[in-house]
Amino acid sequence: MTPTGTPPSSSDPPPWPHCATGAWHGDPVGCRGRQIEPYPECLAHLREADRDRYLGYLGPRGYLDLRGTPFSESLLRQLLDALRDTATGQSRLAETRFDGAQFFGTARFDGAQFSDTEFGGAQFSDTEFGGAQFSGDARFAGAQFSGDARFYKAQLSGPADFAGAQFSGEAQFAGAQVSGTAQFGGAQFEKESLLGPLVCQGALVLTAARFGGPVTIEAAATRLVCERTRWDSTAALRLRYAAVDLSDAVVEYPLSVTAQAAAFHQSGRAMAEGELANSDPGLRIASLRGADAAHLVLHNVDLSTCMLSGTVHLDQLRLEGDCPFAPAPSGLHRRGLRLVRWTARRTLAEEQHWRQNQGWTGWMTAPDGVEVVEPAGLAPVYRQLRKSFEDSKNEPDAADFYWGEMEMRRHDHKRPRAERTLLALYWAMSGYGLRASRALGWLLGAMASTVLIMMLWGLPLDDPKPATTGRLTGQDISLITDNPDPVNPTGPLRSRLTSERWEKSLRVVVNSVVFRSSGQDLTTAGTYTEMASRLAEPVLLGLAALAIRGRVKR
Repeated sequence: MTPTGTPPSSSDPPPWPHCATGAWHGDPVGCRGRQIEPYPECLAHLREADRDRYLGYLGPRGYLDLRGTPFSESLLRQLLDALRDTATGQSRLAETRFDGAQFFGTARFDGAQFSDTEFGGAQFSDTEFGGAQFSGDARFAGAQFSGDARFYKAQLSGPADFAGAQFSGEAQFAGAQVSGTAQFGGAQFEKESLLGPLVCQGALVLTAARFGGPVTIEAAATRLVCERTRWDSTAALRLRYAAVDLSDAVVEYPLSVTAQAAAFHQSGRAMAEGELANSDPGLRIASLRGADAAHLVLHNVDLSTCMLSGTVHLDQLRLEGDCPFAPAPSGLHRRGLRLVRWTARRTLAEEQHWRQNQGWTGWMTAPDGVEVVEPAGLAPVYRQLRKSFEDSKNEPDAADFYWGEMEMRRHDHKRPRAERTLLALYWAMSGYGLRASRALGWLLGAMASTVLIMMLWGLPLDDPKPATTGRLTGQDISLITDNPDPVNPTGPLRSRLTSERWEKSLRVVVNSVVFRSSGQDLTTAGTYTEMASRLAEPVLLGLAALAIRGRVKR
């Protein structure tokens, strides 16, 4: 039976011997179906007797060329029945080409077995590939699905290519398994879609794909590539094993990316994950460069290798659960003759690349082709991440990103030298107001130094005793009390290190820390030392208190 409603062909004839049925001056090409040799017509336009004869001797066979052929439901059913293996009861299509074919009604390929099948540019209404098995490449590049496309429990043992395909109805891939790469680059999903749960032993590629309706993607794959992917509605990505690349993605509605802890289930049973089961099931974000993070929510994902520079609205990114960043190297590390111990904190992958590029050991090397970002470009990234944590009331964890921001400003040689010197002092004295131990260490050192200076030179030899003199004039007496100047201590320095002088010096220093005067008589050197102590030591105490408050603030 010839299908009705065959759409008009383009003005250019196809690159294969075609049927041309229905050609006229307004449509010189006519039917584009591949001729069935030795007949001049395609399978759809063969006379019924010729079609029955052709289908009668087909059986499960090798190469079958049905490009451009229009299929009605009954014609497709006749073809699949002719290709059915009597031993298994399943239709077997080996090296079959359906490029540009048109399927009217529901195209049911349930349980069919395919080997290196081409559906490139084919046009489908409702499509059923439930349980179908593709033992070679499955190519649907440029295919158009105007109705629902169901690949329920389909098994694709080779690469699956849906690049440029258009899904106007629901797209369902629940239970599908792909042994190679699943390519959906440039595909368009117009309505609500469910991709998965599916298992892909290679990458799941959604580059430049567009989702016009809500979508849920549940997949176990080595990589999920979403470069320039457009999300025009809400989306939820639940993934295992994958490294996710969201570079230049357009996110206009909330998009959540969640690590799936347990294996996906289908029909009440856990799906087999093949070789993936031998690797870490955790989820990693590879890049957010160029993406708009205003509507992005990440849950339990690893950000230790994520490229974040260039992300738009990074300050609005929401991180939930455990989202680790790359830690600073632990232990001692060398650069030339210098040995350093890095402060424990979370860092950006880009800072890791920059420090490794500067010759420091222990930091992560930039992957091939990844540009090393300089401190001037990393400071704003740290600033936006700090704001994101502060806006979520997570002040303690925001401190690490404040440290990173200040580090990048200190190492940015485009900034004035005076600013970098001030930042270096701020870092050395208190770890940018974040390391209480460092500020307290300097405070104790300053107090010990002040006590020693006071004992050696600051306290006078003896406490001056006021002397009162009087004059009697007639019946009047006038009294004058003089305070003699403190006498500088003399004798060997060791003789000045006594417990009495230590106690007096300590009293002076403790009062200086709380910005009070001890009332102790001091020499000139002691007076200036006390003035310096009353300026510096309260500042160090304040920096220590600020650091402690930053770590315990709610």
